[in-house]
Amino acid sequence: MNNTYQNIINNTEFQPPQNWLQIKTIDMHTGGEPLRVIVDGFPELKGNSVLEYRRYCKEQYDYLRTSLLFEPRGHADMYGCILLPPNDDEGDFGIIFLHNEGYSTMCGHAIIAISTLAVEMNWIEVKEGENELKIDAPCGRILSYAHVKNGKITGVRFHCVPSFVVGLDRTVEVDDIGSVTYDLAYGGAFYAYVDMAKNNFDFDLTPNSYRNLISTGMDIKRAVMKSDESILHPFEDDLSFLYGTIFIDHTKQTSGSDSRNVCIFAEGEVDRSPTGSGVSGRMALHKARKEIDFGETMSIESITGSVFHGSVGKEEDYGPFKAVIPQVEGTAYITGIQTFVIDPNDPMKNGFILR
Repeated sequence: MNNTYQNIINNTEFQPPQNWLQIKTIDMHTGGEPLRVIVDGFPELKGNSVLEYRRYCKEQYDYLRTSLLFEPRGHADMYGCILLPPNDDEGDFGIIFLHNEGYSTMCGHAIIAISTLAVEMNWIEVKEGENELKIDAPCGRILSYAHVKNGKITGVRFHCVPSFVVGLDRTVEVDDIGSVTYDLAYGGAFYAYVDMAKNNFDFDLTPNSYRNLISTGMDIKRAVMKSDESILHPFEDDLSFLYGTIFIDHTKQTSGSDSRNVCIFAEGEVDRSPTGSGVSGRMALHKARKEIDFGETMSIESITGSVFHGSVGKEEDYGPFKAVIPQVEGTAYITGIQTFVIDPNDPMKNGFILR
């Protein structure tokens, strides 16, 4: 055996210089949608609430969001989160969500993943059966329940914040497309829901239509943002923006689910999962249309064929809206353990995106 190869075998640990930033993450996926959980090395965020931490991160450390999610460490569809103190002593922890455009208000796939990780890492006192977590997201407190059987986590369900319908069967004129019919609803974030059966598109909701879904979804999002003045959260200005477009196909899918969701969010990201906040908003839509009742469950699949199960827990008044408390169920998995280093002399240290 030559000396070089022997040296490789004997020396596999790289020691970064002291002036290089090191950030540790645990990578996961929920239904194929990635989540990069930042667990160590990120600078301390200042604030007294999750919304304040979110603003501080955006103002002071946005370059680290792009460093960790953009190429060469990530990609255009990477997603991440930072764990923080809860808003009060009743909560377990806070969380802010990162993506290619900035910082989202709610993320169901991340809630499912981080609840799974809390069990796997023994961050909570794990017991057989249901393990409750109180997670403070930018949109409010999320109650999550990780189910453990024989010491192994088998799935997670969470109760979203009050979710409500703003408008049904609205229309918007979109350049090069024409009139598009959509519903506007909130499930921790605002979405324009576009039913394929009510619109005449020349694509379907399969991976073969990936590029068309991005371009059309973003065109619809921009048109709705420009024309619809009712994208207003009743209590928080920071939550008053359109996060994405969700295409819906009610045709029976191969998995046996009731319908398919494909969510185009942020700056053209395609959710690989059925979108937890999107399913939450759909529960409000289906309840408003009397298509689902208490105790009933809908199975909604994604572009990858992964499935979330949605249901309606209860109704309540939420500002001017009649809201529902949705429940969403899914599973998540750990995919890697990373230590990212940032060389201050690297001209691409802050990342870039190519599509």
